[in-house]
Amino acid sequence: MVRDIVIGMSDGLTVPFALAAGLSGATASAHIIVTAGLAEIAAGSIAMGLGGYLAARGDREHYLSEREREVLETVEKPEAEKQEVMDVFTNYGLTVDQATPLVEALSHDQKAWVDFMMRFELGLEEPDPARAWKSASTIALSYIVGGFVPLVPYMLASSIQSALTASVVGTLVALLIFGYAKGKATGVYPLRSSIQTVLIGGLAGAAAFGLARIFSH
Repeated sequence: MVRDIVIGMSDGLTVPFALAAGLSGATASAHIIVTAGLAEIAAGSIAMGLGGYLAARGDREHYLSEREREVLETVEKPEAEKQEVMDVFTNYGLTVDQATPLVEALSHDQKAWVDFMMRFELGLEEPDPARAWKSASTIALSYIVGGFVPLVPYMLASSIQSALTASVVGTLVALLIFGYAKGKATGVYPLRSSIQTVLIGGLAGAAAFGLARIFSH
């Protein structure tokens, strides 16, 4: 869930911000900026949510395919599979004599045997069956929440310039807070994560604003 929130929120803060800044650089009206921003948030949240759904579905399908293959191999090539279990134990420092009874015990319980191979040979955990929908909704909602941060000033401010200023300040503060929280959640240095997040979002907005300014004259 943390990963999905990071994906949705980071794009939701950055892309609509760059769009709004770019349109401001082209001296578009607040109405056009808000309309375009809302359309982008709708399209972006659906696209990002769909991407998260397909990725989670792909993970589950990959897991089930690998599990089916492991089940088949325990039936057709039990000795080879036993050796693979033995290799796992010896890689953890057990001797062959120590590992042999463990290998034999596992080989008498096919489910435990396959579970062991999936976890320790392939490094795969069984995905939650509902993961695809959870991932899609989390990413989409995070994108929407992030997308409104740079857009709200254009709904409230009296001029494009004041709206742009409020949008820049609000978005950079949000990126700073989000980057810090992301760093704390993922174990990265929070201050470094904050700076990186602000730089990426700021550069995206500045580039869009500058290009719009250039091509609008």
